[in-house]
Amino acid sequence: MPGQNIYDNDAFFESFRSSRDNEVNFNDCIETPILLGMLPDLHGKKVLDIGCGMGQHARLYSDMGAESVLGIDISEKMLAYAKANNSAENIRYERIAMEEIDTIGTQFDLVTSSLVFDYAEDFSGLMRKILHRMKKDAEFVFSMSHPIVTAWDGVYDRYTRTETGERLYANLRNYCVEGPRKVNWIVNGYECYHRTVSSLINALIRAGFRIEECQEAHISDELRKQYPALFGGTIHRPEFIFFRCRAEKQ
Repeated sequence: MPGQNIYDNDAFFESFRSSRDNEVNFNDCIETPILLGMLPDLHGKKVLDIGCGMGQHARLYSDMGAESVLGIDISEKMLAYAKANNSAENIRYERIAMEEIDTIGTQFDLVTSSLVFDYAEDFSGLMRKILHRMKKDAEFVFSMSHPIVTAWDGVYDRYTRTETGERLYANLRNYCVEGPRKVNWIVNGYECYHRTVSSLINALIRAGFRIEECQEAHISDELRKQYPALFGGTIHRPEFIFFRCRAEKQ
């Protein structure tokens, strides 16, 4: 599945864009605040944002003082939106698949990625490629779907529920079986890769990164109670996992 480009599917893109237009969503309420909180001071830094999507993060990095931001993505629709809505003089957007980042000649002070590596077939190889695009002691901050979330194949409900539909437990299925998972989410046959937490950690270490921080997604009880249909399940499992790493060797 290298170079998967589900976001240029019209139905998928419109559904995703609509969800992001809603102020209450998983990205803005959970993922983005944690990711931003793990970033270093961006002033004077050259930043690479892998899988930049609609460019929201790239624009934030620009506003936070980055010297330059290169946002790459495989989706033409995402990049068109980013250029139209999240542009700045120090931001450049290019259509480059994450598997092809070795074609970029520049080295960066900071590399970021938001919920993109779920689509990486060769996660270990990708981590090595990313390291080579980083300066010595540069930082790498990224998020992924938590392996507890991707340990699901759509055969059964994600939750064990009461007769009235209340979520009692989050269900796992074949957590120790790594590889592609295909489920129906927005479109039929949505694909991602499932890996265990230890596989993610070991791939980073073997690539030459020092892991300095790891977080799991969390949300306030207030938001959970205010929007139970959307966030009620977050009490049973973390939706995302986050890493902040440093390039120790090239």
